[in-house]
Amino acid sequence: MLFVTGETAHSREFSEDAFARAGAAKELVIVPGAGHVDLYDRTDLIPFDKLTTFFHTNLG
Repeated sequence: MLFVTGETAHSREFSEDAFARAGAAKELVIVPGAGHVDLYDRTDLIPFDKLTTFFHTNLG
């Protein structure tokens, strides 16, 4: 399970709580300088490399 949240996102605490409650196969990515909405359309902040690696590893 992959959790991605922004460093300054108002929803970060929810991601961290869900991460803490999730099973063993999990990873939390906190994007430096990103807020919640930034990860929708700020393509310079979206961690595409992490997403690509995660999906290739787990769905490939």
